[in-house]
Amino acid sequence: MSRSGRPTDDKPLPALYAMTHGGLESVAADEITRDLGGQVVKTARGLVVFKLDTLTDKLLSLRTTEDVFLLAWGSDSLTYKSEDLETLRNWTARKPDWEHLFKLHHKLRPKTKGRPTYHIVCQMQGEHGFRRADARDAFVAGLEGKVPHGWHYNNENAWLEMWLTIYSKTAVCGVRLSDRTMRHRTYKLDHVAASLRPTVAAAMVRLAGIGPGMTVLDPMCGAGTIMAEALYVAEQRSKAGRVRVVGGDLDPNAVFVTSQNLEQVGKADLARWDATDLPLETHSVDRIVSNPPFGKQLLSVEKIVPLYEGAAREWDRVLRPGGRAVLLVLEHELLKRTMKGYGWSLARQTRIRMLGLPAVLSVWNKPF
Repeated sequence: MSRSGRPTDDKPLPALYAMTHGGLESVAADEITRDLGGQVVKTARGLVVFKLDTLTDKLLSLRTTEDVFLLAWGSDSLTYKSEDLETLRNWTARKPDWEHLFKLHHKLRPKTKGRPTYHIVCQMQGEHGFRRADARDAFVAGLEGKVPHGWHYNNENAWLEMWLTIYSKTAVCGVRLSDRTMRHRTYKLDHVAASLRPTVAAAMVRLAGIGPGMTVLDPMCGAGTIMAEALYVAEQRSKAGRVRVVGGDLDPNAVFVTSQNLEQVGKADLARWDATDLPLETHSVDRIVSNPPFGKQLLSVEKIVPLYEGAAREWDRVLRPGGRAVLLVLEHELLKRTMKGYGWSLARQTRIRMLGLPAVLSVWNKPF
């Protein structure tokens, strides 16, 4: 049974916010709206602010978000000057009802045995007239007297965390409800080079629009992150019709790592194969979701051209007419020229950064 409800003093539920991988805000907003019934109030780079009628632990099952928080305060009016430090301190000290926020936190995260522990986190991006350490000092000063006496400060795995995040003119402060498993997942025990972030894989799977009875393919599976996220969706759809998840890779180590990671998730069809010569029947796949190797991974951009051309030929062969593909690549212009050569239409594209490089996540529809 889900733990939910409002605090006993019937104070209104404050807004919440989710941290996302930059560029995936709209996908996370869609998940919050459709799956949680939330009302999105605002989005900014890497941030979705929303409201819920009731606080429920379903919030902790979001797949496309990195972290979720109770909102203590937020602002878009930082000046980049050192005077902001006094503002940060005052807002932290005066704006939030910290006792109320802590009560709400405890409803979703019941206290473990022993002395309660807490942690203070300050993140900052962009050039400002102060250092991150200065911002953290201001944040800590604003929190003085707010944490109950007798709680123990702990840098790792603290029960309660209070965060301040600064990005350009925007600052948000809140109480973290999620833990590291939201962004890292418990299934991902093994990795390969350039392994995909689970939240990005989840966003790709969501954009694919997987339905009951479909077959979903990742022809270059790497560590199996996309397959794992597709299996999660398959489990949700299983009552309406089994979803088949298929994947493989040329690298035998990648196939082994994927098999290890999928052990905790579900059953998939996994094989070692050449993505340019797939052992699959023509028109046997409904959705393709994949993160092909970047040119820098192959040491030479020239090697990407024959790979994309061969892979695209197979994608077009195995994907059913009217099917959809969601692809994440660095060499988007090359991909665009290749796919349009088969008459596929580009339905959506989003720029994100992967491994510090500018990449494009794109959604393609194959004509009927």
